[in-house]
Amino acid sequence: MSPTPRALIFDMDGVLIDSEPLWHEAEIATAGEAGLELTPEDCLRTTGLRVDEVVAYWYKRHPCLAPSQEIVVASILDRLVDLVPCRGTPKPGVDEVLALARSRGLRLGLASSSPYRVIYAVLEALGLHPIFEVIHSAEEEARGKPDPAVYLTTARKLGIEPERCIAVEDSPNGLLSAKAAGMKCIVVPEFALRADPRFVLADARIAELGEIGPELLVDRLWG
Repeated sequence: MSPTPRALIFDMDGVLIDSEPLWHEAEIATAGEAGLELTPEDCLRTTGLRVDEVVAYWYKRHPCLAPSQEIVVASILDRLVDLVPCRGTPKPGVDEVLALARSRGLRLGLASSSPYRVIYAVLEALGLHPIFEVIHSAEEEARGKPDPAVYLTTARKLGIEPERCIAVEDSPNGLLSAKAAGMKCIVVPEFALRADPRFVLADARIAELGEIGPELLVDRLWG
């Protein structure tokens, strides 16, 4: 039997907050100003990536876009930070799963592709800032998800071996990142991505966070 879990590490966008529609709105509006017409379906292709990597994805396919990538990234973030306080809503089951984790003695970390500016806006809007012992953004890493660096660094900051951490993710890129880091991973798939075959790699798949209970955390994942 493998060692029992010691930490629960959450992705943020699409896991703690229903922010994917807000990201799509910010990306579509900014891309339109840059001369590129995007649809929500286009945005789904880059779910889980850092915003600079999303913009680089567009520019690789449309090299004639006029504004610099840095300007486009800043514009997306400006829009998103404006949207979060007024329209950001927590995902169902957030309070319950955080309370469960603390009751079981699990340490809590946050490993997000979003820059710290967005992370802190979200945590403030949801009243969750004091909850997490470690908050780490992939903006500090050379590569974002699906690279495992953001999860490996979060585990190191917690002082816990990755093998004793459970990640909670909503996107295929996040799942691949957590698994590459050597962690167990529970996925709560983004609705529009629920048919992605890569989710078969998850250790558990649920419809919402409220389904996470002691049986799942210990019996199913470590039994």
